[in-house]
Amino acid sequence: MTSLWLADAASIPTDTFEPGAHFDEVIVGGGITGLVSALLFAREGRRVAVVEARTLGAVTTGHSTAKVSQLQGTQFQKIRRLNPQKILQAYVDGNRDAFDWIVDYATANGIEVDRTDAYSYASTPTGAFAVTREFELATSAGLEVELVPDAGLPFATWGALRLADQAQLDPMQLLASLATDLRVLGGRIFEGVRVLDVRAARAPVRVRSSRGELTAEHVILATGTPILARGLYFAKVAALRSYAQSFDVPDGQLPDGMFLGVESPTRSIRTWRGQLLTGGNGHPVGRDASPRSRAAGLTAWTQASWPGAVLTHSWSAQDYSAMHHVPFVGWFPRGFGRIYLATGYDKWGMTGGVSAARTLVADILGTNTPWQSSMHRRLTLPLTIARGIGETAAVGWWYAKGWTGAFAQPMPVRAPAEGEGTVAHSGPRPRAVSTVDGETCELSAVCTHLGAVVTWNDAEHSWDCPAHGSRFAADGTLLEGPARRDLPGRVTRTRTPPAVAQPGSVT
Repeated sequence: MTSLWLADAASIPTDTFEPGAHFDEVIVGGGITGLVSALLFAREGRRVAVVEARTLGAVTTGHSTAKVSQLQGTQFQKIRRLNPQKILQAYVDGNRDAFDWIVDYATANGIEVDRTDAYSYASTPTGAFAVTREFELATSAGLEVELVPDAGLPFATWGALRLADQAQLDPMQLLASLATDLRVLGGRIFEGVRVLDVRAARAPVRVRSSRGELTAEHVILATGTPILARGLYFAKVAALRSYAQSFDVPDGQLPDGMFLGVESPTRSIRTWRGQLLTGGNGHPVGRDASPRSRAAGLTAWTQASWPGAVLTHSWSAQDYSAMHHVPFVGWFPRGFGRIYLATGYDKWGMTGGVSAARTLVADILGTNTPWQSSMHRRLTLPLTIARGIGETAAVGWWYAKGWTGAFAQPMPVRAPAEGEGTVAHSGPRPRAVSTVDGETCELSAVCTHLGAVVTWNDAEHSWDCPAHGSRFAADGTLLEGPARRDLPGRVTRTRTPPAVAQPGSVT
C-alpha cells in the first residue's frame, strides 16, 4: 500500500549520523511536528537534530489526507463532552494559529496550496443533529461557520456545516521545504536511526540510538506515540488505523470542497490535481478480522457514489486519540524538564502537529501564549476516566484473546497462502507465520512492547499489536508504535509464486 504522496515524492536530502555529537535540541520523529519544531528552534539560533527511524514522512504525515482545516467533523463535540469550554477555546485558538502558520509558510515557499471550503455533512437525519451541535460549538469558539441545506455531493445529505477558505496540500512537499530550510540554518537530519532510550537524570540528556549516542539539552519525542514507557502514554491514547484512496473520475464529477461525514463509518472526501481522494472505515489497530475488507469497502462506496471512478492508489495511516480528545503536549513525566512529548492528534495532525510544535518551542523558550497556557492546565474529568477504564478493559480482553487463541493451533502449520498469516504455538511460545512475496517467515508472535499477541493485517501484510498499536513487517522489522525492538524470528526463502491480485484487492 503506497500513498499518493509517497509514490511520487522527491528524495529529501539528509545528513550522515554523527555519533557523540551534542545539540541544543534532539527531536525524535521526522513528521510534521518534528520538522516544524526543529525549524522554529533553528530560527532562534539553536543547534538542532532530527532523528528519524525510517525516512521523513514515512509514517503518519506521508499517509495523511493532508486537510488543513479548522473545521474537523464532530471534533468540537468530542472535546466539549470531556473538557470545559476554556479547553475547547484553547484548542480552536491553537488550530487557528497553526492554520495561519501553514498557509503563510506554504505561500512564502512556493508550496502548492488549494484554498477551498470545508464541510461537515450529515448523510442521515440523525446526523443532522450532530451538524447543528457542531455549529453551536464552533460559533461559541469564534469560528465563522454557516449551516447549509446540502453539501453538494453526489448522494443525499441532510445538511452540512461549512467553513470557508480552508486549505489542502501535498504533505511531502511541505516536509521537503521544511527540511531544506532547516538544513540551511544548520540543522541536521538523520534518517534510518532508531532511538532506543533517553536518559535525563543528569544534564545533558543522553540519547541512545541504533547508530550510537547523542547528547542534548532537551529532547522532544515527536513520534506517533512516545517510545518511553514512563508516563504510560501508550495506555492514555488509543491507536487507530484508517484507510485512504485516490481515484481518477470522469470529467465534471469532482466535488468542490473538502468534506467529512459526521456519522460512523466516517467518510472523508477531498481532491488534488484532478483526482478524488476518499478515506474512512477506520478501526482500532490490530482488532479487525480483515483490514483488506475495510479498504475494499471504501473502494466499493467510492465507486458507487462516483460511477466510473478508477482506483489509482490505496493506503492507510495510524493515528492516536487521547482519552479526552485533546493532544498531550508538553514536558514528559520524570524527564527533569529536559524531555518533552506530543501525541494524540485524533486524526487532525496537520494543524495539530503545527500547534504542538509551536507549543513545545514556547515551553522551552518561555514564550507561551494564553491558549498554550490554558492547554497545560487541563483537568481530567470523570467521563475521561471512564473512557480510559473502558479502553484498559478492552486491552485486557485482547491480551486474553491473543494468548488463548494462540494455543488453539499447534505448530507446525503449513506455510500460509501468499499474503496470509496465522498464529500458532510451539510449546509455550506463540508463533506468527506468514508468506509474503514468496517468503515464509516464522516469528515470535509476542509484541516486544508489553507482550500482547499480534494479529495479521491482510491489507498491509504486517503484524499489528491490538494492545497499544505497535506494528511489524512480515519479516519482523518494527514499523511503528511504542515498541522499540523487532519481532525475533527467521525467514524461509520458499520463493513460492505470488498470487495474482484479485479484483478489488489492495495495492
